[in-house]
Amino acid sequence: MLQRCFAVKHQKCFVDYKTSHDFRHGEQPAMSKSKETTSIPSRERCPLAKGLESMAPLVRSVEETPDPIPTTITGRIPSWVNGSFLRNGPGKFEFGKDRYTHWFDGMAMMHRFHIRDGDVTYSSRFLRSDSYVRNSEKNRIVVSEFGTVAMPDPCKNIFARFFSRFQIPKATDNASVNFVKYKGDYYVSTETNYMRRVDPQSLETKEKVDWTQYIAVNSATAHPHYGTDGATYNMGNSYGKGGFFYNIIRVPPPDENAAKADSPDFAGAEVICSIPAAEPRKPSYYHSFVMSENYIVFIEQPIKLDLLKFMLYRIQGKSFHKVMTWEPKYDTIFHLVNRHTGKVSEVSYRAAPMFTLHQINAYEDNGFLVMDMCCGDDGDSIGDFTLENLRKGTGEEMDKFYNSLCRNLPRRYVLPLTVDKKTPLDQNLVTLNGFKATATMTKPGEVYMTHEELHDDELLQYGGLEFPQINYEKHNGRPYRYFYSCGFGNVFSDSLLKMDVHTKELKVWRYPGLYPSEPVFVASPQATDEDDGVVMSVIITPRKEKSTFLLVLDAKTFTELGRAEVPVNVPYGTHGVFNEMG
Repeated sequence: MLQRCFAVKHQKCFVDYKTSHDFRHGEQPAMSKSKETTSIPSRERCPLAKGLESMAPLVRSVEETPDPIPTTITGRIPSWVNGSFLRNGPGKFEFGKDRYTHWFDGMAMMHRFHIRDGDVTYSSRFLRSDSYVRNSEKNRIVVSEFGTVAMPDPCKNIFARFFSRFQIPKATDNASVNFVKYKGDYYVSTETNYMRRVDPQSLETKEKVDWTQYIAVNSATAHPHYGTDGATYNMGNSYGKGGFFYNIIRVPPPDENAAKADSPDFAGAEVICSIPAAEPRKPSYYHSFVMSENYIVFIEQPIKLDLLKFMLYRIQGKSFHKVMTWEPKYDTIFHLVNRHTGKVSEVSYRAAPMFTLHQINAYEDNGFLVMDMCCGDDGDSIGDFTLENLRKGTGEEMDKFYNSLCRNLPRRYVLPLTVDKKTPLDQNLVTLNGFKATATMTKPGEVYMTHEELHDDELLQYGGLEFPQINYEKHNGRPYRYFYSCGFGNVFSDSLLKMDVHTKELKVWRYPGLYPSEPVFVASPQATDEDDGVVMSVIITPRKEKSTFLLVLDAKTFTELGRAEVPVNVPYGTHGVFNEMG
């Protein structure tokens, strides 16, 4: 879920945090002075958990199932659903006597539920990344990951082992976060400069792709956006003598006149905008970004990575996640960019400190940009997902850990797009009917925003939500009404939610002991309504061995249509997609 590699010149430079400071205007980082910072934290608004069961069985190594096996169907899978539900996530947590420290470190495992005419088969494969292959050959961890530093080769002499501490760590290609598409090809991605092209049918690992060979970036996120013209947009970092930059990337659609070769195609990829970091030694971390029909918004949040401390920790043998810090004394900055011209707005949009991993949707409405996203009040939790914490025992141990975590809740921010010298000071500029979010010009060129809570109190009993998904093909970047997500009443999601953003009404699928994956919406072929289709999720349980099933819900009613039971253990994963070409 988070960037794994470490920012170094000529390496991927990824996770980072930045102070809220508008470099374009030459200001110093703005200290947060909003009344919002004194509001009740989301964690305290949700009820305390008691008697939570252990998640240990959901974060253990499993065996791959390379050849498709049949499933047992209960209920009915609609015959019009034809394709493959692809998922990614960690699946192996040790090599020999070496153990990974953090959940994000586990070796990538790809899963495929192939659906055709109401039947479902299942298969899975470990990604044959260089990290996986090298670790397997040595039977120990030889490539550093997000929370685990590879130890020096015990076969080397004492001097070689000491000086290896001073070597710049190589980026991992353990792409365990998501499936992404560029020019029609599927890749698995993490947050380093490496991706792996994969065959979405056989799950075969193909070529390793290095972003630095195509454009001047050292990393890219695992959450690109797709334009209606077939182009793919992403964000990545770069680092060099000129400083640290956040870059917007565009990969054009495939050339219909060119012969299709069985190889990665990034011809025409370009950086359309570079946003300088205010503090090159302490850039901001980001996991995704906002895109509407005409704009991209980069959110600079007050989670920081101290690059100098990272290099020191490398020498000391400490892991990367220990150098990430949450610094809520700084504002959150929203950088508005025209995605057609690459021009950055001269207006500095600011808000109270907050933390976001995933955006829900964004759209333009009568001179405003409406942005919905999952937000928290505490960015410290990123480093907390160690395997030791996730494997805590049922009851008091797990309760204490869960109750210490931030709860993410859906929020709406509204950016006025027509701010200029004539815009009045100190009055709410948001004139959209029924919207509670505000935006106020506090001084020329600077707008301060407050958010609207995109939920009612009912959501709090489900522990907040994350992993939001929408009817992407029809409504990404456009007005919408519904999103689907996971409720987090435990450390891992324990419910599926459907939210109506017009009424804030919830529909819920939840059963004790069952833990769903990120939901994915698939529209029916003749759909006329936004929610005409199905929602799919992979359900796992720590209570019974080999009891995984693919759940298919009616997206409109949010009731179960059918399930496909598969007799294998599947660990808790990250993200997935539905491949209609299947």
